[in-house]
Amino acid sequence: MNAISRLQPLGFNWEMYDPFIFCAHHKDQYPRGTKEFGPGPDLLSGRNIGNDFTVKNGFRMYHGNVVPGFPVHPHRGFETVTITLEGLIDHADSLGGAGRYGQGDVQWMTAGKGIQHAEMFPLIYREKENPLELLQIWINLPKKNKFVDPYYKMLWHEDLPVIREKDKNGRNIITRVIAGTFRQTRALDPTPDSWAADPGNEVGIWIIEMEPDSELKLPSANEQITRTVYNYRGDGLIIDGQEIPGYHQALLNASSELNIRNKEAKSTFLIAQGKPIAEPVAQYGPFVMNTRTEIQQAYQDYTTTRFGGWPWDRNDPVHGSEPVRFAKFADGEKEER
Repeated sequence: MNAISRLQPLGFNWEMYDPFIFCAHHKDQYPRGTKEFGPGPDLLSGRNIGNDFTVKNGFRMYHGNVVPGFPVHPHRGFETVTITLEGLIDHADSLGGAGRYGQGDVQWMTAGKGIQHAEMFPLIYREKENPLELLQIWINLPKKNKFVDPYYKMLWHEDLPVIREKDKNGRNIITRVIAGTFRQTRALDPTPDSWAADPGNEVGIWIIEMEPDSELKLPSANEQITRTVYNYRGDGLIIDGQEIPGYHQALLNASSELNIRNKEAKSTFLIAQGKPIAEPVAQYGPFVMNTRTEIQQAYQDYTTTRFGGWPWDRNDPVHGSEPVRFAKFADGEKEER
C-alpha cells in the first residue's frame, strides 16, 4: 500500500474523514481596533457584511457586522475543537458560559442535544494590529451521544503536552499533543462524551513543527484508523519518498510506521486520526445527525426552544478590552489565566 493517497490542495475548509467532519483554517491580518472592537467603517465598505468570506485588506468579517466573527448560532449532534494559533476569541453560549482564549489555547465543545454560542474575534488592541489564526475541527458524535448535555472545557496552552526533541542530525521537532497519545505522551482529557474520550477509538490531533531538513518517525496505528496530514505551512514534506507540497493534504496509511522528512523551509502541519464511527451522516448547516428526519427535528426543536435561549444583551458579545484569558462555565465555575 502506498504511504499517501488522496493528495489535494487545501482551501478554507479542509476535507476530513470519519470520525471528523471538516476543519476550517482561519487566517486574518486584522488591523488596529476601534473602541467598538472592530476594524472601523472605512474598512467595511464594499464588503458583503453579514456573510463576508472574501479576503479584502488581509481579512474577513465572516458573519460579524462590527466585530469580526460568528454571532449567536446553534449546533447539535457533534463537537468543535478550536485550536488557536494567534489572536484571541471571545466565547458566549446559551447556558451562560463565557470565555476569552487564544495564543495557543484549545476549546473543546460538545454540542450534544443543542447549544447556541457566539465566537467573536474582537480587535482589542487599538495601538497595533490584531492578527488571528485558528483551526476549528468538527468531530462527529455517535448516535448514542448525539443528545448528551452540552459541555465545553478549556485546554489552556500552558497545560498542553508538548514534545521537544532533536532528530539524528540535531534538528528540532516540536509536537503539540491536543488529543490522543503520541508515542508515550498522552493529551489532556477531552469532554467526557467525546468520541475521543475512549482510547480504543485512537483519536489523535497533533500539530508538528519541523526545522528544515529534519526527519520524524510517525508511529503506526490500527489498520482501521483514518489518518490525514494537513501541511499548512512550509515548502513541503517527503513521506516515505512521496512529496506533499506546501498547503496540501493527504490521506496516510496509518497501519505502517512512516518516515517524514521536511524540505528546505520550516514546516508546520496537522495530523488528525481516529477510528471511524461508521454511521450514516446527515448534515445541514450547524446540525449533524444520522437521518434527514433528525435534521428536520433539530430545526423544529431549535425554533421552539432556542436551545436554552440567549442570556446576553447582544448577539456578538465581547468581554472587555483587557487581554485576560478566562473561562466561565454553566455551573458558575471560573478559570483565569
